[in-house]
Amino acid sequence: MTKIKNGMSSLIVLVIICCSNLGVRAATYTVGDSSGWGLSGSYGSWASDKTFAVGDTLVFSYAPGHTVDEVSANDYKACASSNSISSDSSGSTSITLKTAGAHYFICSVPGHCGGGMKLSVNVAAAGGSSSSTTTSPPSTTTTDSPPSVTGGTGSTFSRPSSASMLSPAWFLLITICVIVVSKSSFLC
Repeated sequence: MTKIKNGMSSLIVLVIICCSNLGVRAATYTVGDSSGWGLSGSYGSWASDKTFAVGDTLVFSYAPGHTVDEVSANDYKACASSNSISSDSSGSTSITLKTAGAHYFICSVPGHCGGGMKLSVNVAAAGGSSSSTTTSPPSTTTTDSPPSVTGGTGSTFSRPSSASMLSPAWFLLITICVIVVSKSSFLC
């Protein structure tokens, strides 16, 4: 009987550990919210209250006559797009953040980046914390692999609350506990 109780205790602990990771989900952010990607945006303010993590997606929605270019830190500082890591002008650009660290985005149309169409985000490893800003980046560059860029429409989803993220895990845990308790009552 003691072996069964110890085994069930170990099973319950294992289930709790496994289920605690079920709620981690990537978020999708529409850059500039309803204003989108344009000259009137204040992207430093927009990004200041957001935490970006590997796996999150940035959706840039914009009118014809704009682009979304991911650039190096130096090109971001200079508003230069001649060495863009990626570029799109479809009107709806989705970029999945695949690597941790700083990512820099500008509009390559002359005068637009200097007019404020630039975004800098610091991406944390999945599960970590990050910050974002549009201030001058560091003088070093990284050689991270480029993110995926696809055209199309994107929806805005906010990162779920911790309560809603754990509900499937708790349901599973309670179900397993009920099964274990009902099975153990047959053994007594």
